[in-house]
Order: sequence, then structure tokens, then C-alpha cells
Amino acid sequence: MTHVLAADPTLADFGKDPLWITIIKAVMLFAFLMLGILFGVWYERKLISRMQNRFGPNRAGKFGLLQSVADGIKMGLKEDIFPRTVDKVLYLLAPVIMVIPAFLAFSIVPFGPMVNLFGVQTPLQLVDLPVAVLFMLAMGAISVYGVVLAGWSSRSPYALLGGLRSAAQVVSYEIAMGLSFVGVFLFAGTLSTSEIVKAQAGGGEFLGVSMPSWFAILLLPSFLIYVVCMFGEAARIPFDLPEGEGELVGGFQTEYSSSLKFALIMMGEYLHTFTASGIAVTLFLGGWRAPWPISLWDGANQGWWPVLWFFIKFALTFSFIIWVRASLPRVRYDQLMSLGWKVLIPLNLAWIMLVASVRAVMYVRDGTFTDASLVPVLVLAAIVVIGALAIWARFDTVNQRRKEARKAEVEAEFEELSNEPAAGGFPVPPLDLPHYHGVQHKEIPSGTN
Repeated sequence: MTHVLAADPTLADFGKDPLWITIIKAVMLFAFLMLGILFGVWYERKLISRMQNRFGPNRAGKFGLLQSVADGIKMGLKEDIFPRTVDKVLYLLAPVIMVIPAFLAFSIVPFGPMVNLFGVQTPLQLVDLPVAVLFMLAMGAISVYGVVLAGWSSRSPYALLGGLRSAAQVVSYEIAMGLSFVGVFLFAGTLSTSEIVKAQAGGGEFLGVSMPSWFAILLLPSFLIYVVCMFGEAARIPFDLPEGEGELVGGFQTEYSSSLKFALIMMGEYLHTFTASGIAVTLFLGGWRAPWPISLWDGANQGWWPVLWFFIKFALTFSFIIWVRASLPRVRYDQLMSLGWKVLIPLNLAWIMLVASVRAVMYVRDGTFTDASLVPVLVLAAIVVIGALAIWARFDTVNQRRKEARKAEVEAEFEELSNEPAAGGFPVPPLDLPHYHGVQHKEIPSGTN
């Protein structure tokens, strides 16, 4: 989708900035995230209210823009309450553990190409690593410790259950999320985020047909799986089971009053959402590169313009997350885990086999594709597809048998209860009491023997 090559940064361009430039970029990133949280809270409330035919925040400031600022000031000034039974050290440390890794995870997201910043040529990215995407996954996993410690240190059954739910949920969906990146790694040939953006500059050709450049189109199953995992990793509706106010009051944050600690928890949640959106843009939507037809303009991917394209993609992705929250209900926990382990992970593995097979035979001799290599590609693709269908048919048959057995069990139980109402163990009153047959019950005045 992009034709004009920009001054793409490489791994060799990182680590050469003066210390003061690094500090400036870190402050700029911190300011972007903090202002993004303030604006994101207002934007989410405003967008959901419009979808629900309401006005949303409209009192504090123009269009209610100061509502988030007022909420932040309120939470910072409220009394900090400590329940008597909590582990104070871990109780205080848990919100911090949720926030800091979320800030660090966003540091590997590229905002643009090489630019001139105060006379220094530097990439618009705080840091890049040969394993940058794995660093992001590691930071997401570390932040789970904050949720688990918040639940455990609160000494509350509801908070503890929320923490356990979060641990199981993130382990399940981080596996599927990591597997959804494998196709991107195979086509990009790297785990560096700046190199992955560069790999989406041009799609190349396969059998004389031009391939799309965005991995969201070229690797559509990987992108769709990541979208689902994005909600599970960030614990957003419909997968916000660690909070589950319907059955867990407030989940892991039940014992945190609306004070600064609660504000840190909410900040961590929004930062995870921002990171998920930024990774989606970087790995699947071309990163900071301009979409077609803007990419036909020679200067679209040069200078500071790419920051605008990145922000537009980022805002649209965040809007999609809000739209899902306003549209879908929360799923049950068993449905959440079944989707992660029984659907997403098997689909990922089958898709990776197909992508790896195609990628392995595309360049069999010095990076040149030969028509003879098309046969093993088709054979391997057929094997993968047939195997996936066989596995699906097998499990679908088992599920069908279970449904039929459950239906027969329910019908048998219903028939038994119809014949003998007390068979189920419920305190069903007998249906042949005297007053059913017209015999009047004699009232005995109280206090008499």
C-alpha cells in the first residue's frame, strides 16, 4: 500500500543519541501517554454516550474536556484508606507494578522515520531491540503480577478470585497472542518493530501477483486472532473477567478506594489498551506509513507527517475497542477459557504451519521462487487444511454428542420431577394438604395452650 520509501531507521540507528535527546524523547512519550489517558477517558465516555443516545460529560469545561482532569484531581486528593487486614507493602506495590511495565511496553512503538530533533538526526522511537516484540510481551506478563498481588494482598475472597482469574486469563491469551505474531516474524524476518514497519513498505510479488503490504491483509487470520487476544490481554469488555462486578463486586480492585492507588490501576488499564492499539498499528497496519492513496504523495512518509498517519490509525483502533465495549456483553469465564485454549491456539498452530510452509518454499534458491516449488506448497497447504478440518470435525462430533447427552439428561430429570416433585431435593410442599380438599384450618389464638 506504500510506494515511497522513507528514511527508515534500522537497529544500527539506535543507541547513538545524546543523553539529552533520549531524555527529551522519553518526556515526549510520557506526555503523550498521560495526555492520551486524560483524553481517552473523556473520548470513551463521550463516544459510548453518543452510541447510547446520551450526551456524556458536558459540564466541566468546553464539551466536558476537563471532566477527566477533575476526576484525576479528585482521586489524588481523596483520603487513602487501608483495610486493616491487608499486606501494606504489597497492597501499595501492586498498582505501581501495573503501571510501570505498561509505560515501558510502549517504548518500542515507532512513531515515525528518522527526523531532525533539535539539530540531531534521530528515529521517532524511544528504543528498539532485536527482540522488541518479545520485550512487549514480557512487560505485559510482568504487569499481571500487579493484578495478582493486588488480589492476594487485599485479603478478600472477591479480590483473590479476580487476581486468579487474571493470571489464568493472561497466560491463556498471551500464548495465543504470541502465536499470532509468528506469521509476522516469518514474513518480516525480524522481531524489531522498526524493521517490521519497514517490511510493510512494499508487498512484493508472488507468482506474478502483487501482494498487499499491510500484514493485516496479507496475514488476515493472524490479525483477526490478535484482535481477539487484544481484548483478553488488556482485560477489556467482553473479556474483563478479572473485574467482573456482577459476581466479584469489583474483582482484584475491590479493596482499593477511589484514591490515588485506584487511579494508578485505571491508568495501567488504559496504558495496556494503548499498547495493544499501538502494537496492532505497528505489526499489522503499516505502522507510521501513510495508507493508500496518501502514499502516492512523495512526501507522505517523510519528516513529521508519519506521526499524523500513526495517530489516525491509533485513534481508529482505540475507537474500535470502545465500540466493542459499548456493543458486546461480558462472556462467561468458561467461554473465555474455551475460546483461548480450544479455538485460538489450535487455529494459530494450523495457520503457522501453512505460513511457514509457504514462506519456506517462496525462496528456495538464492531468494528466487520457482514454479516447481509450487507443488509442495499446495500439497502442504492441502495437508494443513484437511488436518484442521479433521480436528474440527472430531471435536464438533464430540460436542454434539455431549449436547445430545445433556439434553436427554435434562428431559429425564424433568420427567422425574413431574412424577415426584420432591425427588430433586427441593422443599416442595405436599400437594395433598387438608385445605386443598376444602378442610378449614382451625386458628389457635396465640398465648393459649
